Amino acid sequence: MDIYISPFLTSFFVAAIIGAALILFAKKNNLNSERKVDRHIHAKNISRFGGVALILAFVLTIFLDKRIIIDIPLASVLVASIVILIFGVIDDVKQLSWQKQLFFQIIIISFIYFLGVRLHFISNPFGGIFLLDNPFGYFIGFLVAVSWIVLLINSMNWLDGADGISAGISFITGVTILILSLRPEVNQPPIGIMAAAFLGGLLAFFILNFNPAKIMAGTSGSVFMGFILAVLAIFSGAKIATTLLVLTIPVLDALWVIGERIRAGQSIFLADKRHLHHKLLKLGWSQKKICIFYCGITALIAIISLNTRDESKLAAFLLLCFFMLIILYTVSQKART
Repeated sequence: MDIYISPFLTSFFVAAIIGAALILFAKKNNLNSERKVDRHIHAKNISRFGGVALILAFVLTIFLDKRIIIDIPLASVLVASIVILIFGVIDDVKQLSWQKQLFFQIIIISFIYFLGVRLHFISNPFGGIFLLDNPFGYFIGFLVAVSWIVLLINSMNWLDGADGISAGISFITGVTILILSLRPEVNQPPIGIMAAAFLGGLLAFFILNFNPAKIMAGTSGSVFMGFILAVLAIFSGAKIATTLLVLTIPVLDALWVIGERIRAGQSIFLADKRHLHHKLLKLGWSQKKICIFYCGITALIAIISLNTRDESKLAAFLLLCFFMLIILYTVSQKART
């Protein structure tokens, strides 16, 4: 168990130190970013560079851990993480267009996919698998990977509008992947170490980001959360179904908002306050209550996913979707009144 505790603690302390330094530096130099984006709700300026601490903690922990071999696929993920950090900071300063952000996401995904972070098979929910080890399967796997990683990146990015939510949900999902990697039938220590390195930094960030937030994830942090969760799901034997199940709330919320924007004739990447947490705030919920609600439901789903057979995950996901759609519809209607 020490092989997982050590990277967790290393990442936690590195992220905590860097995060605290960023907060102090920003306050001392009046560098808290004023980002005039409609989906953010903070009345005062808060530093949006929490992702810097999170990403550096993860990358440094992986480099320092001698028990994990940095092969080409993992190296590509580490390089991509640093590029996400740089791009995210630029976006938080200059507010890049959604076209540039989407183009960047596809480039990053293509980079890691062609260097080995790829799907070798897709599970059939009705039993069996679809092998992708052929030219046509390689192309299908690439399309699935792009769709999967883009979905998670933007779901987590859009979730970063209220204190603690994105970090809390990411932490629960990361714990789920870690537990899966420890199971005898899976037995993937490298994935466990990566998950532990991610979780340590994430916990430190969550403490600093919990309401009232002292620092926010920013584009680099929220994109990194979605990116690493998506990559860990691919690395851990295509555990996409389990990860998707745990992330039911942010994924469905993202799809629901996209639907509302399409019906309104607006861009699906428009920054607005149509997300569930915005509507709950409008109904009088506090940020702490919303965070606890999101994390509580996600933890419950995680427990269900860890105790559900692969062939039952589709039924569980559809059932959860049904209840979530009822919640989204009910809250949307109340928020309009």
